[in-house]
Amino acid sequence: MKKFEEMMENNDEFYFDTEELEDIIVYYLELGDFNYADNAVNYGLKLHPNSLDIKIKKLEVLLEWEEYNAAKELIDELKASSMENTDFLVCYAKYYSNLGNPKRSIEICKKALELKEEENFLHNFIADEYVNLGDPFNALKHYKKALKEDPTDEYPLENAMICFSELNKSEEAIAFLNEYLDDFAYSETAWFEYGQFYFNRKNYDEAIKGFDYLLAINSTAVGVYANKAACYEALGQYKKSIEIYEEMLELEYTKAFTFYKIGLCYKALKQPVMALNSFQRSLREDPQFYLSMMEQSYLYEEMGGMSEALHFATEATHLNENSLDYQKRLAFLLIDSGKFEESLVCLKKLVEAEPSRFYNWYAYSEVLMLLGEYDETVTLLTAAVILHNRAELYYQLSNCYFILKNQEKGIESLQLALSLDPTLAPDMQKKYPYIKDEVKKAKAKVRKKN
Repeated sequence: MKKFEEMMENNDEFYFDTEELEDIIVYYLELGDFNYADNAVNYGLKLHPNSLDIKIKKLEVLLEWEEYNAAKELIDELKASSMENTDFLVCYAKYYSNLGNPKRSIEICKKALELKEEENFLHNFIADEYVNLGDPFNALKHYKKALKEDPTDEYPLENAMICFSELNKSEEAIAFLNEYLDDFAYSETAWFEYGQFYFNRKNYDEAIKGFDYLLAINSTAVGVYANKAACYEALGQYKKSIEIYEEMLELEYTKAFTFYKIGLCYKALKQPVMALNSFQRSLREDPQFYLSMMEQSYLYEEMGGMSEALHFATEATHLNENSLDYQKRLAFLLIDSGKFEESLVCLKKLVEAEPSRFYNWYAYSEVLMLLGEYDETVTLLTAAVILHNRAELYYQLSNCYFILKNQEKGIESLQLALSLDPTLAPDMQKKYPYIKDEVKKAKAKVRKKN
């Protein structure tokens, strides 16, 4: 590789035989450096213009570049001479796969299988195409065949388990896994799948057994500690879970999430001070870890520290603005703190993101009225009642109209409110004194109509 790269850098020309060039091209393709792979292909064709193997490598590069017209031309050129070449057939199948034609891709792969080469790869390829067709039954058959060709290949093992799940064949899945483990008892992937299988079925004791076997094989498998700890959390054994997370801390580089999980365990154990300490340690590891920020907000609220609760909710929401749950919580805390204008930013986002939720509109209009923005409230409620034919909104609307001295529309809205839900009138009269004098008149008119 070094010789080729030096040649390219110095604009020299050295001789390479076809095998050397193939190795160079494969190296760059596997590295994902398609520019260098393309350079090697073009140089190879300059030296060996009739080499089928290099032309097939050219086809691989074209497919990586997604240059499908050029790829089709080259396929047509190579077909006559290369239909007994596995590498060509794989590229040919990949061409149709990339174009979204998995059936044709499968046909070509099955033809390639007749050559008795790369059978593990081809069965995986075929299985993936069946997945693309939404056919887990046939995908499973080929993942099993791929695994038979290479029992150490983790890819078909993992995907076979996914297929079993999609087919709702849990008994067959665990039988398949146990049979595999009988032959390959030290397979980390198999034990992980075993643990996940039982975790998903809420059999946490059996899941722990699988994760323990895996950790006995590889005690540095950091993620498995998290899975095992999650089992103890699900069992309500939070102290045990904390112990495992603390073991995990000794192995990992990024610890913010683990401290966060420890904090949640202490919170479940009703130990808020220890929980706060863990969330703070999480933020020392990653100052922008908003999950820990929001958890601190909840804890401070429980402890009566509303200013701290608001501070951490504000910080967390700024870092995770797309979370509607965060926007709702921040709006609540801002309203609770009397910061009505600031809450409008959150409420506006909620109405825009979830117009189908009635209470977003109701809360938004309440805050606008508290701020005395009655014209704006009318505009908002006029849009709201189109989506939600709710009495509450009409009571609000009537209140705004009466304040704005528009008696006619105020009475009209109040009558609509009373016709939808007259039982709300006493509460609404307490909230909106302006409608109090009009309720009796409106009720009398409703009675006369009936």
